[in-house]
Amino acid sequence: MGEFDFIARHFRSLAGEGAMELRNDGATMRLSAGEELVLSSDTMVEGLHFLPDDPADTIARKLLRCNLSDLAAMGSRPRHYMLNVSLPAGRHYDDGWFAQFAAGLAADQKQFNISLLGGDTTGSPSPLMLNVTILGTVRQGEALRRDGSRPGDGVWVTGNLGRAALGLQARLGRIDGVDEALVQFYRVPMPRVGLSLYGIVSAAMDISDGLVQDCGHIAEESGTAITLFEEKLPFLPSVKAHMTHHRELILLGGDDYELLLTCPVEKEAALQAHCSERDVPVTQIGEVTAGSGVKMLDRRGEPIQFSRTGWQHF
Repeated sequence: MGEFDFIARHFRSLAGEGAMELRNDGATMRLSAGEELVLSSDTMVEGLHFLPDDPADTIARKLLRCNLSDLAAMGSRPRHYMLNVSLPAGRHYDDGWFAQFAAGLAADQKQFNISLLGGDTTGSPSPLMLNVTILGTVRQGEALRRDGSRPGDGVWVTGNLGRAALGLQARLGRIDGVDEALVQFYRVPMPRVGLSLYGIVSAAMDISDGLVQDCGHIAEESGTAITLFEEKLPFLPSVKAHMTHHRELILLGGDDYELLLTCPVEKEAALQAHCSERDVPVTQIGEVTAGSGVKMLDRRGEPIQFSRTGWQHF
C-alpha cells in the first residue's frame, strides 16, 4: 500500500474545511476578526507514551486529547489538527490497525468538534511515532499564560489526581488490585476543553509531567513560590486505596491532563461558579507565596521529601 493510498483509505474521511481532501501539501484555515491562532504540538512514541498492544483507538484518542489539553490550558477553542505518522515496516501496524486508529480519531473529532487539516506520513526504522499539531483560536489578547501567578493567589486543580499514574503501573503489571477504570483513564484522559477562564485565573497549564513538577513551571515563570497541602488533594476512593504503598507515585504521577490554575482570592467564587456550570469539579489545593520553588506539606504541616519531582524526558 503506497503513501497516498494509505492516506486516502484511513484519513481522507477525517479531513475538514481547508484540508483540500488531503490532496495538497498544505491547507488553509480562516480566522474571524479579533481572533488569534493558538498552536501546540505533541509526539507519542511506542514504548514510551503507549504500549504496542494498547488498543489502536485509545492510542489515537490519547494523542488528540493530550493536544486538546494544551489548548484548554490556554483557554483556546480547538479547530483543526495536523497528523504525522512514522510507520515501522513488518510490524502489526497493518491496515486493520489503522482502521481502528482512524475510528478513534473520528470519535473524538465528533466529540470535540475538530477536523483533520493535513500532515505527513513516512517510514520509521523503529518504533511507531505519532505527532499531532493542534490549531485553535482565542480572542485576541485572551490566551491564558503560566507567568501570571502572584503571592496570595490560591492554587486549584480540576477533576481528580493520581488516576493515570496508577493506571499505567497496573497496565505494566507492577501493581495489583487497581480498578480497571484507572487503566482506561490512563489510556483516554479527559481534556478540560470549553472553560472560559480569562479574567478569572492568573495562570494556567495542564498537568502532564506531575503535579509538583508542573507547579514548578508556574512558580518559575511567575517568579513566585507554591505551597501544596496533601490533605486537600482530590483523590477518588479507588486511588486512596493504594496510598499506603504507593504514596509518592500518586502524589507525583503525571498524565492527569487536568488543569492547574492559580486564582486571586476575589475571583474564587467566579472560578467555582464557572466550573460548576460546566460540571467540572475544581478544588483548591495550595497557595502562591513570595519566594521560589514548590513544597508539599503533609497532614502535620511538615514538608514531604520526595525522591524526584515528576516525569523527566531527558
